[in-house]
Amino acid sequence: MSAALVVRCVQAKRAAEEQELTSATKPPVEVAFYRKYTEGMLRRYMYRSMEIGRVPSLLGDFSFRGKSSNRRGYTFEDAVIFVHDVERCLTRLNAVERELVGRIALQEYTLMETAELTGMSVRTVVRRYSDALDRLTRVFLRLKLLQVPGNC
Repeated sequence: MSAALVVRCVQAKRAAEEQELTSATKPPVEVAFYRKYTEGMLRRYMYRSMEIGRVPSLLGDFSFRGKSSNRRGYTFEDAVIFVHDVERCLTRLNAVERELVGRIALQEYTLMETAELTGMSVRTVVRRYSDALDRLTRVFLRLKLLQVPGNC
């Protein structure tokens, strides 16, 4: 077997593996549609964290594990678990995305005010905030904190 043939076989195998990886990482639904649900969960996170007497933190440091869903929690324990789960999801965002989500979704700054505070243009804030919400939505969907109707 010639060296050129071996190289072609290896390259073809790598290309097939990369294609499988990219197709496996694509979300099953268009996540842009679910931005409003993600923002709703973030608002609920804000209220629940205040309810349990904790200022919302984008870098939470609870020392226990829990799992919650997007159903309404009626007990104190449900609120604590929900806050913990959302904080763990927020830690998967990078620093800029956490800042944008914190300012716009949690602190309810406008896009213009956020642009002034961060030193970015309004267009950049809109684009990065949308990307951050999409990324957070994918995390919520992957961990089943947010459920897509029809896939339940």
